[in-house]
Amino acid sequence: MENCRARYLIFFQYLGTKYSGVMKTPPHQSTLGVENYLENALQKLRPHNEVCLYISSRTDAGVHALCNSAHVDIQRRSGKLPFTAKVLTEALNYHLKPEPISVVGACRVADTFHARFRARARTYTYRLLTGVAHHAQLPVTERGLCWALRDAELNVRAMQEATSSLLGTHDFSTFQALNSETPFKSPVKTLVQARLEPGPESFTQRHFNRNLQFWELTFKSPSFLYKQVRRMTGALVAVGQGRLSVPQLQELLEVRDSLAYPQNMCAPPTGLFLTGVEYEESDLMPDS
Repeated sequence: MENCRARYLIFFQYLGTKYSGVMKTPPHQSTLGVENYLENALQKLRPHNEVCLYISSRTDAGVHALCNSAHVDIQRRSGKLPFTAKVLTEALNYHLKPEPISVVGACRVADTFHARFRARARTYTYRLLTGVAHHAQLPVTERGLCWALRDAELNVRAMQEATSSLLGTHDFSTFQALNSETPFKSPVKTLVQARLEPGPESFTQRHFNRNLQFWELTFKSPSFLYKQVRRMTGALVAVGQGRLSVPQLQELLEVRDSLAYPQNMCAPPTGLFLTGVEYEESDLMPDS
């Protein structure tokens, strides 16, 4: 029997606090990427090929994911059938212990499938917590998982108006941080969802301090620019704090200049979660 190669789409989650980001880093680097640990777990399955992950959505150091995805080819030795999705998921999670990384599912895909380019949409949620006058008021279970603001209240109506102005197709150059890929990417993106709503009360919040209030900013688009969500969040919080007006935010959008974005306004990575990567059902193959 010939060696059997199969391509899988893997969905995984992680807490990004201790990692350099999701992307692979050189093994001698002191802080590794989530991809390093995933590839190491895959290699422990003893594939016949050298595995290489193709991540769908990049996240920076400190950013978390409830649902990121990647595709990988796994070639088993002669006489071995391809892994089922269930076996692959369980085996990877066994080898990922005790890292705060978990594979939540897997499925077979066509040999031509690409996790990044076949993704239809990505959803990010940013968690805000108001009323944290002192760091000791932040429950330990929420540290690194939200942006703790001293403000007891935000101007929610103004924030919602500003959020609505970001919906649709725009040139988001102002909300893009510059990097080596900037010249090669179009700054025109389409936000199909942008909303602000109260976050659910957490267990620790209910027992620790009833004056704390969670808020969630959710953005959905086929793709995003580098640090676009964090920059939009920082500007929207500035609107809620009265440091930026709604017309001023609209002017920032219209000026289409990354350097026009105010310094020190970008939201920290700690409250950002990649919550979903969507694909066409027809791209996902059942186990054979």
